[in-house]
Amino acid sequence: MSHSVPSARLVAVRDEPLSVDEVLAAVNDPRAGAVVPFVGIVRDHDGGQGVTGLDYSAHPTALDRLAEVVSRIEELPGVLSVAAVHRVGHLDIGDIAVVCAVSAAHRGEAFDACRQLIDTLKSTVPIWKHQAFTDGTEEWVGLP
Repeated sequence: MSHSVPSARLVAVRDEPLSVDEVLAAVNDPRAGAVVPFVGIVRDHDGGQGVTGLDYSAHPTALDRLAEVVSRIEELPGVLSVAAVHRVGHLDIGDIAVVCAVSAAHRGEAFDACRQLIDTLKSTVPIWKHQAFTDGTEEWVGLP
């Protein structure tokens, strides 16, 4: 299952491994003085507990919400191009969960926009994380 927003930019929610190179290529722009990527990786701990793996689930509106976030970031001053791809399904420790990138005329604009992109994505796009812990417990993160 792979869903993408039809346009030149890269905005997708996928159940297959993500490519940092694909996202960086999507924001390549000869006018850019900076490209700032963010790569979110499944870590082996959270909140003081060991994590064995996790599953991401997405609401049917997740892709549209992600596209809205990307559109808002594209409107920031100096931003030239934006890409964001989030993974769903089962992920193991070390797997890439999300890749975002922003190209901009200057580094400050690129850093600020990329930070705003990932922070807004995490707080507004309905993608939820189900974590399994080493002690046998589990939790959902991000459910309303």
